[in-house]
Amino acid sequence: MIRLALAALLTLFATLPLRAEIEVQELTTPGGIDVWLVEEHAIPFVALELRFRGGASLDAPGKRGATSLMVSLLEEGTGDIDSREFARRAEELAASFSYSAYDDSIAISARVLTENRDAAIDLLRQSIVLPRFDQPSIDRVRGQVLSIIRSDLKDPRAIAGQAFDALVYGDHPYGSSRNGTVDSVTALTRDDIVAAHAASMTRDRLYVSAVGDITAEELSALVDTLLEGLPESGAPLPGPATVHLPGGIQVVDYDTPQSVATFAQPGIDRDDPDFFAAYLLNEILGGGGFESRLMTEVREKRGLTYGVYSYLVDKDGAQVWMGSVASANDRIAEAIEVIRAEWARIATDGVTAKELQDAKTFMTGAYPLRFDGNAPIANIAVMMQMEGLPTDYIATRNDRVNAVTLEQINRVARELLKPDQLTFVVVGKPEGLNSTLN
Repeated sequence: MIRLALAALLTLFATLPLRAEIEVQELTTPGGIDVWLVEEHAIPFVALELRFRGGASLDAPGKRGATSLMVSLLEEGTGDIDSREFARRAEELAASFSYSAYDDSIAISARVLTENRDAAIDLLRQSIVLPRFDQPSIDRVRGQVLSIIRSDLKDPRAIAGQAFDALVYGDHPYGSSRNGTVDSVTALTRDDIVAAHAASMTRDRLYVSAVGDITAEELSALVDTLLEGLPESGAPLPGPATVHLPGGIQVVDYDTPQSVATFAQPGIDRDDPDFFAAYLLNEILGGGGFESRLMTEVREKRGLTYGVYSYLVDKDGAQVWMGSVASANDRIAEAIEVIRAEWARIATDGVTAKELQDAKTFMTGAYPLRFDGNAPIANIAVMMQMEGLPTDYIATRNDRVNAVTLEQINRVARELLKPDQLTFVVVGKPEGLNSTLN
């Protein structure tokens, strides 16, 4: 009944009008943890987001996959509570917890009812601070991870992604899958999992946000209780990657009727004054669905693919401007030729005033739709913290988009787009296409 009540409350909240203004409070708990809070007392529900900077990039040498495996084990029990009992207690409390590892962060999310908040947070605390890491759970979850790794070895898109990462990032942790390899994950011991926990889940790289039915005083006490016992510091961050994008093509032979291509050139930092111009430029080039230049030229005019996309990637240690396309083996060479030509054309000729205005209209209109509940708002707030954005960013973001001029975006196109550095990794049996990279 409690779970049904939570579902009903979430459905009700989803139907409420979007808030005209989101007020973010900046707090520092008595224990010294910085927290962002958006109070919303309309329903008795709280969304809590935790982020630990570093993520899978903190894997120790020779222990690739340890952080991802460790994070997958956090919900597998604590103390004398095994995985089944942990799941049963969370369900009884109508609490929802999720744990994820990424290249640059560990993300932990909690959704709890006000009436069960203390008990739910105590259960969450045990999973974060005192995970069980018992051997049967390690073996079972390891088996699941190994299944994913083996599946990726047969997936052209996964193969393309891993080959691309190895080419572009080399020996940096970004250069290999955060899941690890069959050999590295098979060799991981419980001691390795414990070490990964101590190295990555520490107070000095923590970001916290909460949205919902809770006051600043209540949240401060909750966060200090939740995180009591975590180490103050852990392993050092790996630092920036040396991005290798020489231009050209790397072909990975794989028996499939359709070739998959991942491509990229150097990107732009989120803190760069021209970031919003680049963001709008990408929307026009390849991020705007069926309206983008690449989709028009590659799909609509020539029928070479079902979809082609580009996107800006801003990792902590690297920035790239990426894209992807898939096409039949006998047509992928033409698709790549068209992508290169359009990349060069927009770099030289820029965009039109109408394209810029259409991109602005879409981006500013779509932005408020992201704030459709406590959980999405909490997620946005914690990501803002990690990016070093001010609390008023939500209110000013669309103004920043609208401030981009035609002159600025076309200057950025000339300066930022580098057709000669556009590098492709193609997986398949492409016809008329050979590797030009060693």
